[in-house]
Amino acid sequence: MKISHEVPRCLLTASPEFNNYDYCLPHLLDLDEEYLQYFVDARDNGRYVIMDNSLHELGEAYDYDRLRFWVNELKPNEFIVPDVWMNCAQTAAQAKYWKQFEFPEETKKVAVIQGEDKNQAYLCANLLHNLGYTKLCVSYGATWYNDFFPHSNLDMGKALGRVRFVQGLLKLNELKDIKFHLLGCSIPQEFGWYDNNPRIESVDTSNPVMAGLEDTLYSDHGLNKKPKANMNDYFDIDFEKVDYLNIIHNTTKFREINNIEKIKHYG
Repeated sequence: MKISHEVPRCLLTASPEFNNYDYCLPHLLDLDEEYLQYFVDARDNGRYVIMDNSLHELGEAYDYDRLRFWVNELKPNEFIVPDVWMNCAQTAAQAKYWKQFEFPEETKKVAVIQGEDKNQAYLCANLLHNLGYTKLCVSYGATWYNDFFPHSNLDMGKALGRVRFVQGLLKLNELKDIKFHLLGCSIPQEFGWYDNNPRIESVDTSNPVMAGLEDTLYSDHGLNKKPKANMNDYFDIDFEKVDYLNIIHNTTKFREINNIEKIKHYG
């Protein structure tokens, strides 16, 4: 399970200390020269890069022309094609639309499972598989997770709802060759509940970084609540205002509580 924690601009060059790969938000490439330079260097240095479509940050996928430009320019290892939040039909239509484009040979197209409820989400997974996608993403934030796994703690219920959904995906014979990427999280200890299943290849979450910026430290079991902070709040923070020991503590604990191997050079 490869891990990447999104960080503010001031921590970009430090992030390889605790990230297995780099997770790119394409809208920031057009907005921030330092962010762009980091990913140019990542490309030139052979870092593994997954490029998102910025739906979570913008409410809709980034401009299609710019997405195509940046995929061809940076040649990420994976590109998450545009999806539509909690909408199976429109997401499947987008996934089909993006199949037509030729991208660099080293770039793998990945699609996101979306649905209005669990049945629509399972249908979406099968539609994406039938379109030829071999790796699928599962978001942390679908509201129906709380119906799928009711819990008095909504963040806990949302995490357990995704676990239940993903376990169902892993059991479907028609998806037996599909790999998965987990987008974000409500509580960090969720990832240990997948028992290091090799089909869950990658994870991206800013949870330990956002918690650290709020001066919240992970305990030995993690957290029971999702941090309120998000990257929109902290992307421009000055390094002098960051307690880097908080970041190191949380990113280290993240791996410990989830039984994920530390990066070789890291501690």
